[in-house]
Amino acid sequence: MTQSSELTRRWAVAIVGVPVVVGLLYVGSWTLGIPLAMLAGLGALETYRLAEQRGTRPLRLLGASAAAAIVIEATAFPTFGSFSPWALATIGLLALLVAVVSMVTRWPKGHPLVAISVTVFGALYVGLPLAFVSLLHSAPEVGAWGPVMADPWTGLAVVALPLASTWIGDAAAFFAGTKWGRSKVLPRVSPAKSWVGSWTGLLGAAAAGAGWYVSVGSVLPGSPVDGLWTAAALGAALGVGAQLGDFIESLLKREAGVKDSGSIFPGHGGVLDRLDALVITLPLAYTLLMLLEHYG
Repeated sequence: MTQSSELTRRWAVAIVGVPVVVGLLYVGSWTLGIPLAMLAGLGALETYRLAEQRGTRPLRLLGASAAAAIVIEATAFPTFGSFSPWALATIGLLALLVAVVSMVTRWPKGHPLVAISVTVFGALYVGLPLAFVSLLHSAPEVGAWGPVMADPWTGLAVVALPLASTWIGDAAAFFAGTKWGRSKVLPRVSPAKSWVGSWTGLLGAAAAGAGWYVSVGSVLPGSPVDGLWTAAALGAALGVGAQLGDFIESLLKREAGVKDSGSIFPGHGGVLDRLDALVITLPLAYTLLMLLEHYG
């Protein structure tokens, strides 16, 4: 496939995908939660396929079901206090079930310890970050950020902070790194990532945070983000998290010896390829916003 046709496929997916994502975030609730749960299950399956490239045999159905369940629980109980007991119970039950099943199906030659570890990791790696989409979406209602009357834009606006910081920072890093990047950050993990791209990505993420505040500040009166510099600092922190998430996924793919985690999105790869940075920035955004609300 030529580079131009590959780029065309990427743009086609983006043109269709971005309005779909915006629409789901606007509506929220189960209309958002169910597709997220499906995405979590698919992402967990991709993680297991990566592990299988090196001979590991995770318990795929149990792990993917747990990843989806964690997202469903966040949709049903969209505050951290109400969600966390259910998530903890799901993780504990998954670990117990996987251990029991591994005794029967993975011992003695199936490396049960590795199978248990990878199965639990795969569920958490995708399921837990996507659960924070629902928690972020409900944060304005829980924290009374926004107008007195409920406004569907407020949930979308909050989730837009990690999305914008992640994607704009990534785009800035890509273009600067491609043009000027020479010295690499971790070449054995991700040969394309340069220091120039990394620093430019942080600046792009900070600018995205500031731009987010200018764009949606009026929609979120009472939010803990109380100024342009605070928003820029949040964006920069999310930029650091985005790069860490990108390196983690690169490490997993390098271990598996593959270029993409899957092929579900033409020109973009798999679920993990689209969520690589977000697995860090989604929970990080929620954590930073809650810290600002309570201690800022």
